[in-house]
This record gives sequence, structure tokens and C-alpha cells, in this order.
Amino acid sequence: MAEYTGPTCVLCGVKACAAEPETKRPPSFCPMPVEGDLFQEVQRAYLEREDLRRLAVESARTEAAGYCRSTRVEEIMDFARRIGAHRLGIAHCVGLMQEAKVARDIFLAGGFEVYTVCCKAGSIDKEKIGLKDEEKVHPGQYEAICSPVGQAALLAKAGTQLNIVIGLCVGHDSLFFMHSKAPATVLVAKDRVLGHNPVAALYTSHTYYRRLKEGKEGSDEVPS
Repeated sequence: MAEYTGPTCVLCGVKACAAEPETKRPPSFCPMPVEGDLFQEVQRAYLEREDLRRLAVESARTEAAGYCRSTRVEEIMDFARRIGAHRLGIAHCVGLMQEAKVARDIFLAGGFEVYTVCCKAGSIDKEKIGLKDEEKVHPGQYEAICSPVGQAALLAKAGTQLNIVIGLCVGHDSLFFMHSKAPATVLVAKDRVLGHNPVAALYTSHTYYRRLKEGKEGSDEVPS
């Protein structure tokens, strides 16, 4: 069995971490026997930092309260109430304006104050940050960058207490998480091809999307 060289938890069939301590023997590549000092430091952070402890506690309570009963949008509202977040921010893609509006209506009906910011707000020219014309989605036309840093700044100025991401592009969502002043969660993960259901590619990786495992990302091969 491989020795520990870094976390590879997906290879584990034991799940000792989810069981009562000392009841299951972890595999040799498990980080728990090796990274004891790190896990102690993490535990101290939960115990000593009130902000982390509160979010962790209310996350667990939200999980238990809605387990296999509540939709994600319901869980977001439950979590927001538990942490005392009355003012919500939505950072959304310009292409998911309608979905963001529906989410806003739901949050308003739930008694929240809601601010929404589109990814194109600020209208910064892609060429200003160094993008070449041929690298645009539509070469020869003006294109504004998606500006998650701007979205985060506007929501911070509005004083939002919990931010919700709706369909930001890969990478743009990373920038938003890096700059969001308030805790942030995801309601919609963008996947234009799969109707914003990216896990479908994982479920069909042995059939229709087997090219993903075969290193043939650009292949148009249709499975038999």
C-alpha cells in the first residue's frame, strides 16, 4: 500500500475519519496519522476563533435540519438566519439574470434584504487587461471582462452579510471567493453544456463523457 505523500482521500475505502476515533484503522496513505500537528492546529482554530466556530456550528446545524429534506436554496436561507445574516448579496452571471431574479424573489419572500451584482458591472474592456482580440468569445466585437472583484467590492459596500454565487465562470468564481468580505456560498455552478449541472459529466464519464478519462477532451467521438 502506498505511503502518505499528500492527501488522496478519494482512494480510501475505510473512512476512518468519519468514525469514532480508534474504531477503524486508516490506510497508510491517510493524512491523519501523519499530520497530527496540523489537525491539532485546525482544531484549536475552531475552538479559539469565534467566527470560525460559529460558522462551523451553524453549518452543521443547517446540515442536520435539512438533511435530504431541504433544497439548497432553502438551506441557504436557513444558514443565513442561523448566522444572523439579514442582508444577502447575489453575485451572478449576466447570462443567468433570470435565475438570479427568481432567487432574489425567493430571498425577499423569506424576509431578507437582497443586493444583486452582474458580472459585467463596470464594463471594463477585455483588451485593457491584455486579452487579444482573437482570444475573445466573439472576436472583432467589444467585450467587457467578467469582474468578480468589482462584484465583491459592490456587495461589500452594500454591507452584505452572506454572498451567494449564481453561475460565475470557472476562475471568475475563484476571484470572487478571494475578494468577498462576507462568507460566500454557491447556489448555481456554471456549466453551459450541461444546463449548469456539472456533476452530470462525472456520472457519465464511463459512457458519453468517457473521453474525459481518456485524455481526449476535444474529441467528438460518440459512444456506442
